[in-house]
Amino acid sequence: MGQAPTIPPSVDAPRSPQPPYGMIHRWPDPADPAAAQRLTERFAALGYTAFAERHGGALAALGGNSPFLSDLTLREPSTLIAALADAGQAFESVLSDLRATPAGAARTTIAAALRRAKRQAALIVAVADLGGAWPLHRITGALTTLAEATLRLALQHLLLAARGAREITLPHAPNADIDPEAGCGVVILGMGKLGAGELNYSSDIDLIILYDPVQHATADGPSALFTRMARNLVALMEARDADGYVFRTDLRLRPDPSATPPAVSLATAIPYYEAMGQNWERAAMTKARPIAGDTALGFAFLEAIRPFIWRRGLDFAAIADIGAMKHRIDAHRPATTTALAGLDVKLAPGGIREIEFVAQTLQLVWGGRAPGLRDRTTVGALRRLVGAGRLERRVAAELIVAYRVLRTVEHRLQMVADRQTHSLPEGDALDRFAVFLGCADQDALGALLRLHMGRVRRWYAHVFADVPAGADTLDLTGTDVPAATTATLHAMGFRYPASMVDTLRGWQSGRLRALRTGRARELMDAVLPSLLPALGRQPDPDAAFARFDSLLARLPAGVGLLSMLTRNPPLLTRIAGVLGASPHLADYLAEVPSALEGLIDPGPGLPDPAATLRHQLLDARTLEDQVGITRRMVRAEDFRLCVAQMEGVVDVDVAGTLRTALADAALKTLLPAVLSELAVRHGWVRGGAMAVVALGKAGGREMMAGSDLDVMLVYSIPTQAPDSDGARPIPASQWYTRAAHAYVAALTARGPEGPLYDVDMRLRPSGNKGPVAVSLPAFVRYHAESAWTWERMALTRARVVAGSPAIRARVNRAIANAVARGSPTTRADAAAMRGRLLRDLPATSQWDVKLRPGGGIEVEFVAQTLQLVHGAVPGGQCTRVALAGLGAAGHLPEWAELIAADRLWRTIQSIIRITAGRGATTLLPAAEAAVARAAGLDLAALPATVADVAAQVRAAFIKHVGIPS
Repeated sequence: MGQAPTIPPSVDAPRSPQPPYGMIHRWPDPADPAAAQRLTERFAALGYTAFAERHGGALAALGGNSPFLSDLTLREPSTLIAALADAGQAFESVLSDLRATPAGAARTTIAAALRRAKRQAALIVAVADLGGAWPLHRITGALTTLAEATLRLALQHLLLAARGAREITLPHAPNADIDPEAGCGVVILGMGKLGAGELNYSSDIDLIILYDPVQHATADGPSALFTRMARNLVALMEARDADGYVFRTDLRLRPDPSATPPAVSLATAIPYYEAMGQNWERAAMTKARPIAGDTALGFAFLEAIRPFIWRRGLDFAAIADIGAMKHRIDAHRPATTTALAGLDVKLAPGGIREIEFVAQTLQLVWGGRAPGLRDRTTVGALRRLVGAGRLERRVAAELIVAYRVLRTVEHRLQMVADRQTHSLPEGDALDRFAVFLGCADQDALGALLRLHMGRVRRWYAHVFADVPAGADTLDLTGTDVPAATTATLHAMGFRYPASMVDTLRGWQSGRLRALRTGRARELMDAVLPSLLPALGRQPDPDAAFARFDSLLARLPAGVGLLSMLTRNPPLLTRIAGVLGASPHLADYLAEVPSALEGLIDPGPGLPDPAATLRHQLLDARTLEDQVGITRRMVRAEDFRLCVAQMEGVVDVDVAGTLRTALADAALKTLLPAVLSELAVRHGWVRGGAMAVVALGKAGGREMMAGSDLDVMLVYSIPTQAPDSDGARPIPASQWYTRAAHAYVAALTARGPEGPLYDVDMRLRPSGNKGPVAVSLPAFVRYHAESAWTWERMALTRARVVAGSPAIRARVNRAIANAVARGSPTTRADAAAMRGRLLRDLPATSQWDVKLRPGGGIEVEFVAQTLQLVHGAVPGGQCTRVALAGLGAAGHLPEWAELIAADRLWRTIQSIIRITAGRGATTLLPAAEAAVARAAGLDLAALPATVADVAAQVRAAFIKHVGIPS
């Protein structure tokens, strides 16, 4: 990792002299005596003659150095008098007046109160600063407190206005007028100097406005509401009128400011920082602090992204990133005309920014392991670094003194004309400014700044020069492939190094769209030493590498993926495993990059998918929105389950239960949405109802990757069924037929992720020839008069999953009656049907474990046939439950062997689908180990075990069903 960049003691640095303006309790001389005299005379003309005589030094300092302060003095004479008597008490009086302003007052009243408070506070702080009454930290603290108070009042006013317009509901209704911020679901984070409590005299304020979209459901969406609120907040703070302005406001530190609105949803912000956040944003977040609104929400957000800000490992990469940012600042900073005139005390070498960068960088390097180092303030951070032994005491002392000197210079520059400037003036104005600062002339000022900025520059350069060397990388320079590079790649397992090197050089040159930015290429350089060995460990390393290249080629940007890989080594291992084992999943990953989220923690699935889906659907406004949200959630969770199965985290039984729960949630959620959509056009059928019946693997809670959704739609209408009651009524049967078509269309609608499900409705009465939706009487009649044995077998797996309780009960009774209807030819019919399947759909390989003799179909036939003969088993829709129940009743001595066979067949079939895609019957080399691991078998014994198990199943089938004919 390298030696930590601690700073050595200084042995030759001269002792810092006391700044000439530091602890003195006298006023600076007037740089413009004539202007000072004019202010004194005008102040006396207001009726304050005795005061002007007694406080001539203060008036001269204000009027003779700052036109801005001179104007404030004449506009706020009582404030000046109060500040000279007791600056602290005067400042508290300003805050009290601000707090007493009713937040529900008119906007003009609020704007006037905010601007009045800013004027008065600016004068008080200037008096306390120029007279030496307050030290630097109290000055910056007072300015910060003022900003917070004004922001709170502005936000309270906007919240009450939104409530009055019925755009939001505030949670604490009885006290909302007193404390509208409490639990309001929107928070303002103070960033930069505001967050650190270090505002300068004429500072912009950096803000991030976040909101919780779940808490606010509005007609045009929460984004529109909070975007308007953010813009109104900015207008209240920075619009200039006859009363002045409050604070210039900057919202550009929010996530991805070019692509996000002024107020950002938590659902956008947290994934952004987890996936795409950069080191400069981490540095910015070290100062973040909730200052207005729902502060509990703000602290929860900061806790959520804490792993992004404070990394557990020693983070030396932050030094290079922050150093590069400083270099970019230096490159864009215009050159000064002389050594002193025009000097930028913030951005110049040795300026304020370099002191801040030293403190922030060392905090980022060490603060992940040592929470005690985390301090938002610059001086506080430097002191904590000393206490932890990461910074020499003498060096920290020099940096702190320099910081105070330069911040005081910054304040005086901004007091002159209330301009956000950090640059020294030129010509005669420079001499006048030196006097304002308390120096004899510009030469004395230059000596002071050269001393402190020189020290800062030396220590800053040392920190950013001492960056540990990174991991060795491949030699990709030149046009030939170096022998050492070829040997390295061969040793990793790759067979075609030459083509790989060409691809890698293309990555470095930005040939792919995802790698066109410098940031993306930097991240790739950091990831490559771990990525290549991970891909090299796959069964076919070259194919895995090619799939990763294909994944990059399809991404619109690479920073998100590569940032996640740099921060999450297990994620890199999982991606390599997916690319090495499953072209099918690799293609999905490339098509749907958001699926990467499922690789971060491929656990056992959602504990309550229905509740999760309801939560995600809160922002849906249309049926199309609901379908899209449902599809994305289901597909993402299915992908996560596929990876978890492949890695052995969940077995096929658990995965089947979880996938089926997802399908149930989708079916239950979309049915009322589709019916309501139809009712908008045609009204409702009074007394009617529809149920959704799941069959097959969905009915048995055994869904696998890529399983069709076998469903049947059954509806009930009154005997004398009226037409629907809408503006455009239609017959009841037609209403439910349209509902069925719309429901199937919703389930099969395609998005970037593919369809939600492929739906198979061939198990409905009369199969594809019958209506899409069948009436309950027709269902009962069909199964009483016309149903085939195979249709009754299919009903043993039927499960009603959606619909009103009443129709669900009626359909369940109808299904139970159909299953219980005995037939003396049941066994023979089942055996004959199996014979036809063997003839028409023969197995294509030994791994076609569904169709092969003794395969999965025969296990299911045994369970279904015996239930028709002996009676249904409770929960018998699930094959293993049915087998166990039949065994317990004494009808199936081989129940345990058949359950084991069923599990093995579904494991093999599931892994094949995951690795090779639905319909495949080939067990890829990368999948063999996954199957053996999941089945608890030795890989070498797998083919023989499969043959033995198939023979056992065939024997049980012949015994209990018959010989396939």
